[in-house]
Amino acid sequence: MTRISRRNMRGKTVTFSDGDEPPNRATPNAKTRAKDRSLNRVLSLRWKIFFVSAAVLVAIGLYGMNYFVNPEKESVKPRVVTPLPAPKLMDLPMFEGEHKESLYWGTYRPHVYFGIRARTTQSLLAGLMWLGVKDGRYTMRHVCQDSDELKTYGWTHHNGRDYGRQLLVDQNLKLTTSFLKSMETGSGYGGDWAVRIEAESEVHNEEMSDVVHLFFYMADESGTALELGRGASDIPGDHILALGSRNDIGSWKLHLESKEDFEFHYAGFKTNHFHNLSDLVQINLAIQARNTGRLQLSDTSDNAPNVLVFQISAMVPMKADFSFVSGSSLRVEERIKHLTGDFFTSHLEQKQKQFDENFKRCFNVSDELDFEASTVGKAALGNLLGGIGYFYGQSKISVPPSSNLVPGDNYVSYWPAELYTAVPSRPFFPRGFLWDEGFHQLLIWRWDVRISLDIIGHWLDLMNADGWIPREQILGAEALSKVPPEFVLQHPSNGNPPTLFLVLRDLICGMKKNKFTTSEKNDLTVFLRRAFARLDAWFKWFSSTQSGKISNTYFWHGRDNLTRRELNPKTLSSGLDDYPRASHPSEDERHIDLRCWMYVAADCMNSISEFLEDSNVGKEYGTTAKQLSDFELLNKLHFDNNYGAYFDYGNHTEKVRLTWRVLETPGNYPTRELVREVLEQPSLRLIPHIGYVSLFPFMNRLIPPESGILERQLNLISNSSILWTKFGLRSLAKTSSIYMQRNTEHDAPYWRGPIWMNMNYMILSALKYYSEGRLGCCS
Repeated sequence: MTRISRRNMRGKTVTFSDGDEPPNRATPNAKTRAKDRSLNRVLSLRWKIFFVSAAVLVAIGLYGMNYFVNPEKESVKPRVVTPLPAPKLMDLPMFEGEHKESLYWGTYRPHVYFGIRARTTQSLLAGLMWLGVKDGRYTMRHVCQDSDELKTYGWTHHNGRDYGRQLLVDQNLKLTTSFLKSMETGSGYGGDWAVRIEAESEVHNEEMSDVVHLFFYMADESGTALELGRGASDIPGDHILALGSRNDIGSWKLHLESKEDFEFHYAGFKTNHFHNLSDLVQINLAIQARNTGRLQLSDTSDNAPNVLVFQISAMVPMKADFSFVSGSSLRVEERIKHLTGDFFTSHLEQKQKQFDENFKRCFNVSDELDFEASTVGKAALGNLLGGIGYFYGQSKISVPPSSNLVPGDNYVSYWPAELYTAVPSRPFFPRGFLWDEGFHQLLIWRWDVRISLDIIGHWLDLMNADGWIPREQILGAEALSKVPPEFVLQHPSNGNPPTLFLVLRDLICGMKKNKFTTSEKNDLTVFLRRAFARLDAWFKWFSSTQSGKISNTYFWHGRDNLTRRELNPKTLSSGLDDYPRASHPSEDERHIDLRCWMYVAADCMNSISEFLEDSNVGKEYGTTAKQLSDFELLNKLHFDNNYGAYFDYGNHTEKVRLTWRVLETPGNYPTRELVREVLEQPSLRLIPHIGYVSLFPFMNRLIPPESGILERQLNLISNSSILWTKFGLRSLAKTSSIYMQRNTEHDAPYWRGPIWMNMNYMILSALKYYSEGRLGCCS
């Protein structure tokens, strides 16, 4: 049928077919039919409008209802990256004012041999590099790493606030770095600070003509340009190296004072990356060496540089004082004078004397303690305090592959957060680890309780809405640069020993024994009252996510039950990494160490409740602590009478080994890999490996003094064929089938024999408790 189209006068298209009458040939009823058709069209259009309008109104209504019932739904973050809705500890007045300012500047960059920054998100940075010699070639020293093969480095003294002294020995070069802060009239926020660098030969020989190349730098994380100094100032022997201005501290200048003859060069860089500053310096030096044949910086600068590096090359021995003054121009000359030369020497001597006196007082050191032991003790404390760092950034939280939270990605970002914390190891782990921090604070609170509370507060403020705290804090590019990619993501199903409860329990006991001043006790009370909601959420997270199949049993989540390469699947969340657990991870597992940690947490919460006179909550935690300390139930679940030891429980076989297999892939040469081979079916049983885990009931004083099981624990401890060495107790008994065995081709034994200080401390504490026959948490 042919269709014809025409345009009417209004431009609309009218269509009709061969069988229809054209409009100008209408029959007598054409008007009627046209009217009917028009009416039908109008009615049809009205119904369409009605239904469309109704649909729109319903959609608007549903949206409005959803909006007002849950107005935040459109912007709700995943719960795992939502902060706990509780008042933050770091908002307490005790952490503001003078306290906050006194800790503003510090050696808060533990991953470098010497570095300074402020406790702010985008700080002014300072640091030291030098050229060392390895295999007859110059190499740059900056970031702490064992491959540099320094004979030694570490803080011999550090008070955590305004003083530190560090010794570094690199082949025949001996460097001493001293740090000092000063709060004087006219100083900017956080005060002034100074650094002394002394270089000498390790082997004293007056005829030696060794040259040392030092590189001291300033950098601004905010990108603000730094201005190159004008050289000599009005002060004799003083040189202005750099200057600038910041909102937090006002105007500032960096001065250099040295009586030595030295060669001076500089370079300026513009960069947003601060984790690889040494690369910039090395590239600059390499170009200069190629062009001029000399190891010297280029004496040039990028436009508006935010990094300035100053090279001092001098004969050893040599000494240089760098002083940083900020704020007003009031008394600048006098302030610089106090931070350099003889005045600086006098201040350093006073601070060292104060440190020695405080060390003796805080730790009740006897005059009979020999010099070597005292020196080691001071270095242990100094390295712990000198290793405190400040970090800012966002953790990366693992999400399941099926999650729709972040399409195409395997993680979501935690909220931007700051962390002030000690670190376990400057070369390997220069960042915050949750379970390590509890042990750090057992020492730090005895030295400076307010620093300790500040650190604990920062950690507890990292808690999410579920009561979970990421166990490893990788915040910022500098921290991230030291972490292998496979360890970056944090898993919200995995915990970490809640060792902060050990510290809090200690603090409660300290108050009962009147170890604190009235002011300190008041601050502790306020802190505990504010912290209680977070501690409660933390405990409940463990109870709800780490519980076992049987009531009052627990197991660490996060073990790999599909591994082909691990001799015994690691339990990283326990803190004891490769300590042998059940050979085949499952939900049937019962971990004795986690059960004991839950007892410690419940007992501590009960003590805090009693101290705060909150009897209702305290009663609940007291009941939980009593259940977890039930000696009969503990033995039923974990004690092996044949071994006289406490063990984990799970699906296990001892007949597992690592075997080399040849892999052949098309087009490639055959390769070998070390794979796990299981020689028999596992069964549910106690895991027969004696070690630190076996001693957790003893460490936590859960064995009654009159029980014969206590004597059996002492026998295990004192047997040199099992755990005893003259250097401390092994982490795993020599009788274990996995003793000192590698877990994979690349994983050397870690908790399979090596001696760990923190566990030995807990064992010594328990030995003291049982030897004195005193009961209670404050024994």
